[in-house]
Amino acid sequence: MIIATWNVNSIKIRVENTLAWLKERNPDIVCLQELKCVDEAFPREAFEAAGYNVATHGQKTYNGVAILSKLPLEDVTPRLPGDDSDEQSRYLEAVVSTPSGAVRIGALYLPNGNPIGTEKFTYKLAWMDRLIRHAKDRLALEEPFLLCGDYNVIPTPRDARNPADWVNDALFQPESRGRWRELVALGFTEATRACDDSDGLYSFWDYQAGAWQRNNGIRIDHLMLSPHAADRLVTAGIDKHVRGFEKPSDHVPVWCEIRI
Repeated sequence: MIIATWNVNSIKIRVENTLAWLKERNPDIVCLQELKCVDEAFPREAFEAAGYNVATHGQKTYNGVAILSKLPLEDVTPRLPGDDSDEQSRYLEAVVSTPSGAVRIGALYLPNGNPIGTEKFTYKLAWMDRLIRHAKDRLALEEPFLLCGDYNVIPTPRDARNPADWVNDALFQPESRGRWRELVALGFTEATRACDDSDGLYSFWDYQAGAWQRNNGIRIDHLMLSPHAADRLVTAGIDKHVRGFEKPSDHVPVWCEIRI
């Protein structure tokens, strides 16, 4: 089973790109972020025609997450628990049934948090705390669980082409990276690094200053696997070439394969 994540940066603009990549990679489950549309406006029919069941948790103009799955989606649950006042659409969870049992998928779009020193950074850290608590609760179920999405966290200096460019950015702050390590300490395995420990792995290139042409990228899109999922990990990859598509997202798909 191939499970992927991709921040499409406006699904209405990237429908054709997304369909082209789906045909090429043929993933079983895909978590999409930054839909920038309400549920009713999501181009559901195009993806259903491509063989996917669709669940969305959208928001007008901003945010929004979706799960596409070749298998039926069960127990679909929007919103990250822990703050009933949070109206931002950043989390969607569902279960799929496989021959070897249930696999739980969490699609997330973690807050950016910039500029630091503002309520946006405070919100980012609080959201990460909620994610850690929820992840800990889900681990108690002892089932394969994958947290897939745009984490807006650069885990280590080697995950940026030019780390010095990010020292004042929320994505690279000690508090953000510290909470990332808390998630890892719960027992999660980051799929890309588990399969490829080389330098120069990036999933995002800014539209500005020729970042793509100069390969000035960062790695902020991650697939985090619970122990029961990590035990089934076969391989993982980043489809970097998608950044070269016409009218591309500034992110590219990240995927892993697990045995089912």
